[in-house]
Amino acid sequence: MATFELYRRSTIGMCLTETLDEMVSNGILSPELAIQVLVQFDKSMTEALESQVKSKVSIKGHLHTYRFCDNVWTFILQDAQFKSDECQETVSRVKIVACDSKLLTQ
Repeated sequence: MATFELYRRSTIGMCLTETLDEMVSNGILSPELAIQVLVQFDKSMTEALESQVKSKVSIKGHLHTYRFCDNVWTFILQDAQFKSDECQETVSRVKIVACDSKLLTQ
């Protein structure tokens, strides 16, 4: 299964990357093993989001910027309002990156 490296830019992905870099610098892990961990992280995040997340959210806001490059959509919204069945939240600025999930099965 192919995966995107999108989730490495999430908070948990960045913490994992920093930790792996530190472990490689201290000689605890080899660089090859650190790369294998990141590839597994990409796969695990994709699988978890596909199988475990069932909630839906609607988003309204002012579209500041959008682009489509290499089959990846990027949207930057201002004053975005997120609504779900349980809650509602407003944020001043949010970046949304979306990829076609069909590309993961190729």
